[in-house]
Amino acid sequence: MHSVGKSWLLLTGFILFYIIYLLFGALVFSSIERPVEDKLRRDMETLKQEFLNHSCVNAASLENFLVKVLTANKYGVSVLRNSSVKSNWDLASSMFFANTLVTTVGYGHTTPLSDAGKAFSIFYALIGVPFTMLVLTACVQRIMYPLVLAPVGLLQRSGLDPRPASAVHFTLLLVLVVLCFFLAPAAVFSLVEVSWSFLDGIYFCFISLCTIGLGDFVPGTQPGQKYRVLYQVAVMVYLFLGLMMMYLLLRTFHKMADLHGLTTFLQLPRCEETDLEEDREPIVDDDQTRHDLTEKAASKPLEPGSQPSYNTINKG
Repeated sequence: MHSVGKSWLLLTGFILFYIIYLLFGALVFSSIERPVEDKLRRDMETLKQEFLNHSCVNAASLENFLVKVLTANKYGVSVLRNSSVKSNWDLASSMFFANTLVTTVGYGHTTPLSDAGKAFSIFYALIGVPFTMLVLTACVQRIMYPLVLAPVGLLQRSGLDPRPASAVHFTLLLVLVVLCFFLAPAAVFSLVEVSWSFLDGIYFCFISLCTIGLGDFVPGTQPGQKYRVLYQVAVMVYLFLGLMMMYLLLRTFHKMADLHGLTTFLQLPRCEETDLEEDREPIVDDDQTRHDLTEKAASKPLEPGSQPSYNTINKG
């Protein structure tokens, strides 16, 4: 099989395994946490009935009631009739939690209730976080050529010098990312989430794609929301694609900074550069490919400034 075909097959396997990994985490979290949550809901309902049965409420009873209510609310369980969803640990919600865990977004609106859930979160994230970074890196590597190298090469062939070409390309890519992953999703969120304004939607997109995850705005938590499962899955896809594009944007900016001498001026490491052929090579090289690359690297003279850049796009 051709090396490019193997590379895409490997990337497809990574993505499929990533989805399976999220489903596995969702099933484990749901099986561990949902019984504990259900028990907490029953306890809160019992507490509420006991409170209502009191003919006279003293300060100690009220304080005890409020402490338990606030503690339960911290874990996403409310005693108010219309303020809470059926469960925070159904399969879709558990998968959404697993996704925010391994992408390091971590809204904090749902957290493990049990010791077993907390322990599993540690081991799940220990594997899931680096694997998510691997999948994102592999995806960005595949789209570097069509979204970065090829457009810059086209701009250079149209007559622009390498530096203006890189600046124009980065500006266009930035506008594309802002439109497709900030403004358009913010408009959708402001329509789906009744209590969100357009600014709230932009705020949520920024906080999420920067992996800050403050948790003051979380999609899919409104009571009685239609197609909630499908909505949460769509948000998970949006988060993954958005993080991928943010990573691509950062890599593109780093390449442009290399070309304009900014990284050298600030004494920062240069972005790892690849030419057109290297961007088409498999993510994991076999022995023969590594041998060929070693010979190719050994044949190149070690000269200052030999680091490839956008200038190499039109060479050859």
